[in-house]
Amino acid sequence: QVQLVESGGGLVQPGGSLRLSCTASGSIFRVDDMGWYRQAPGKQRELVATITSGSSPNYADSVKGRFTISRDNAKNTVFLQMNSLKPEDTAVYYCHAHVVRLILLKLREYDFWGQGTQVTVSS
Repeated sequence: QVQLVESGGGLVQPGGSLRLSCTASGSIFRVDDMGWYRQAPGKQRELVATITSGSSPNYADSVKGRFTISRDNAKNTVFLQMNSLKPEDTAVYYCHAHVVRLILLKLREYDFWGQGTQVTVSS
């Protein structure tokens, strides 16, 4: 099986910064795209940022210029540096990974999600 473990959430004042981390572990042949999504109370889950295995990033318009996504392929870890945080960034942040596994001599692709980490931006 594969697990995604997130860390780094918390309470921060408007204008502050947080850094989220997520590590994929388990039976993994290769990790392709990784990313962060968030879900605020009463709203649908939305994309925040994604990054390819070649480290090409993609951002939601709402976070461009404030958030930076990066990854360490050797450690199957993705990071999200969040600066200039706003109250509207408050949400549960979920890590996502598109994982390739070798099962019965065949490569199979799966999507895995972390358990979520709370980010609260409030004074």
